[in-house]
Amino acid sequence: MLKILKYSFYDLMRSRWSYVYFAFYLMLGIVLLFLNNDLSKAVITLMNVIIVLVPLIGTIFGVMYYYNSKEFTELLLAQPLKRSSIFLGQYLGVALSLSMSLILGLGIPFVFYGLFESSAIWDFSLLLITGAFLTLIFTALAFNIALSNENKIKGFGYAILLWLFLAVIYDGLFLMTLIMFEDYPLDKLSLVGTMLNPIDLSRTLILLKLDISALLGYTGAVFKQFFGTNFGLIISTIMLTAWVVFPVLRIIFKSKKKDF
Repeated sequence: MLKILKYSFYDLMRSRWSYVYFAFYLMLGIVLLFLNNDLSKAVITLMNVIIVLVPLIGTIFGVMYYYNSKEFTELLLAQPLKRSSIFLGQYLGVALSLSMSLILGLGIPFVFYGLFESSAIWDFSLLLITGAFLTLIFTALAFNIALSNENKIKGFGYAILLWLFLAVIYDGLFLMTLIMFEDYPLDKLSLVGTMLNPIDLSRTLILLKLDISALLGYTGAVFKQFFGTNFGLIISTIMLTAWVVFPVLRIIFKSKKKDF
């Protein structure tokens, strides 16, 4: 598995798209620091970009890599190698290369700007951690979609639809539900609904860490009471980890059952 991981990782590192991804975050970090002249404000702006863009890139790269390396995968399947090792190696290679581009692209300008001497270092660290989690989650979901669909167009369509649902449509449906049942106590429902969406969960964790939950009104107070505690942080981390583990387990299961 490690050899396949290394091959996938170096293969993507040689790809121009990895450099484009890295350069985009590098330029984004430089421009934000130049415009804001304040690390805390730059982190808030970055949150809005990362929460939406990282899942999209992870989804597209995951699907694209699977379909483009399909012939090579079939060649590997003819060798005495475990199927789970092949697909896990490819998945980790893609996810880790994307995570590295994100961390280095944003980390370099912030470090040169004096991140280690600023109080915003913990906020920025949480931003990068949630970004890495979202990359792992959506790359795994993308591999699941690609494994389940032989047709490239269908696979890309389902992948974009999944991202659109979790990034936009889910919030709309959730908000409509809260409005329709506003006469009922919805504290627990809002907490559960947030944890069922990795994008919403990541956004909430960052907002609370930045201590601007007052902008969220009553909901912010409820979230602060739960997610602001150590117990809430542990539960959130467990939920994000579960969002990684279950799709990865399905990749293993699907790869063993799939007829190539």
